[in-house]
Amino acid sequence: MRQKKLKYVDETFLQDRNVQTEIKRIELPENRRIALEIGSGKGKFITDIARDHPDDLFIAMEVNMNVCYRIVEKRDAYDLKNLIIILGDAKHILDYVDKHAIDHIYLNFSDPWPKKRHHKRRLTAPAFLACYRRILKDNGTISFRTDHHDFFEDSLIALHGVFRITNVDYDLKRSSYMTEYEEKKRAIGPIYHVDAEVIGHVE
Repeated sequence: MRQKKLKYVDETFLQDRNVQTEIKRIELPENRRIALEIGSGKGKFITDIARDHPDDLFIAMEVNMNVCYRIVEKRDAYDLKNLIIILGDAKHILDYVDKHAIDHIYLNFSDPWPKKRHHKRRLTAPAFLACYRRILKDNGTISFRTDHHDFFEDSLIALHGVFRITNVDYDLKRSSYMTEYEEKKRAIGPIYHVDAEVIGHVE
């Protein structure tokens, strides 16, 4: 179900609520663990983790303005001081984040773009993976989760060689950190999950 368009939500409205809407570099601390979720949806996953790990810094990136506001609502309701929210497209990720700045990237239930001619738009397409590898630290990790089997298998192939796959789960158990979408889809079928780590950077 698509998020209803909110008439009062625009870029200025989000800027006034400390959402970064411009494509520009984020100043990030060097002495803090930093996790980035690309495609945060309504923000349940990232805000739940941020609540439980107040010493870490989290970044939620969402391209849909109306959905992004739902993250703002949760951030404010939980009074999260360790959550940065970006209204932006993942294709500009290198403009937001310095190289070797991120400890962990989460890709949760990204659009599977099932038609082959659209595969390059997937957030696990080779061009995106190259960007993630650049912004991750030397010991950085990436987690990908989906309910779409073909998307998952294609993503495993794309990840292999770029990252070292450390865990593959074809029937992920329930956890404390799930998106709204995952909670709904669990009643229908299995959830697929993979963890991988940076092999090594080549400048």
